[in-house]
Amino acid sequence: MAVHLHEEDLPEGVLAPGPVAVDTETMGLVTRRDRLCLVQIADGRGDEHLVRFRSGTPYDAPNLKAVLADPARIKLYHFARFDLAAIEYYLGVTAAPVFCTKIASKLIRTYTDRHGLKDLVRELLGKEISKQQQSSDWGAPVLSEAQQDYAASDVRHLHAMHDILIGRLEREGRAQIAQACFDFLPVRARLDIAGWAELDIFSHE
Repeated sequence: MAVHLHEEDLPEGVLAPGPVAVDTETMGLVTRRDRLCLVQIADGRGDEHLVRFRSGTPYDAPNLKAVLADPARIKLYHFARFDLAAIEYYLGVTAAPVFCTKIASKLIRTYTDRHGLKDLVRELLGKEISKQQQSSDWGAPVLSEAQQDYAASDVRHLHAMHDILIGRLEREGRAQIAQACFDFLPVRARLDIAGWAELDIFSHE
């Protein structure tokens, strides 16, 4: 297992075919204000690839964009809504089709209100991950080893959890509604970008 840091684009041919785990790091939680700094991606075979974008970047990343926009590759996320918005706003591609482990967790782990990545990895895989670097300066000129390992850990376990969660969704008869939620996520992300992040347009109010 190795973590590879790349500047401005993903090298061609480093990912095996099939689903890829994806995550992002930004300067904050407001998509239009807080720039995209890092995209993490993994094919589930042991290595994680981090693509860093510096301040002032034009976000020209043809290899990365091709993978993210590939309709034949499922993209595995934890809280896909945020990552989809950041990728679409800054890279200009819709990174779908989608599987979101957080939505899957909420649909089948109804016995708990703890759906964070750390809690999910602990229960499903019996492993511990650190969230210590979650709030750090992702736009810094140099990313520390701790930052890089944290970023890699966000995609390291998504393939294994996807396999478990798929089985549980099917067991509980909720796979179809989960897929409908996943299919809607790119639209939900566009609503966030356009200014409807906090307003539930489906509510009566």
